[in-house]
Amino acid sequence: PQLAPHLPPRLSHEPWRLLYCAARNGFSLATLYRSTSRRSAPQLLLLRDTEARAFGAFCAAAIRPSTGFYGTGETFLFSFCPELKVFPWTGSNSFFLKGDKELLMIGGGSGKFGLWLDGGLYHGGSHRCETFGNEPLSRREEFCIQALEVWGLA
Repeated sequence: PQLAPHLPPRLSHEPWRLLYCAARNGFSLATLYRSTSRRSAPQLLLLRDTEARAFGAFCAAAIRPSTGFYGTGETFLFSFCPELKVFPWTGSNSFFLKGDKELLMIGGGSGKFGLWLDGGLYHGGSHRCETFGNEPLSRREEFCIQALEVWGLA
């Protein structure tokens, strides 16, 4: 409910469907891609680190492997610690999403990613990035992932 006002208006009342859950499907970026890349609808990536901080990204395009960055300016990062903070596109670049077998990257610029997850989905990181002008989403710039889900909208 807290995120709904920040979603594109066309999606604010669409049902959410769980596409991937690390606890159910296993911690694997390859499995995450298999679960999400067949869908064309926007997706919500939610994760909790081992310090119980919750954060993630709204991805206007499906999460999938790619050779370059893709997505649109509807993409944003968010954090729930302690209250909801949303980091929308700044307009400074178009480094929204990029995925390969080793890494999923969301936001970028100057060699820093707003959010990245490793191939095993055990480790990730969050730095200030030009795409979203965000603060780090986790207490630590590199963190361990405790839980991860991807929800499809529409």
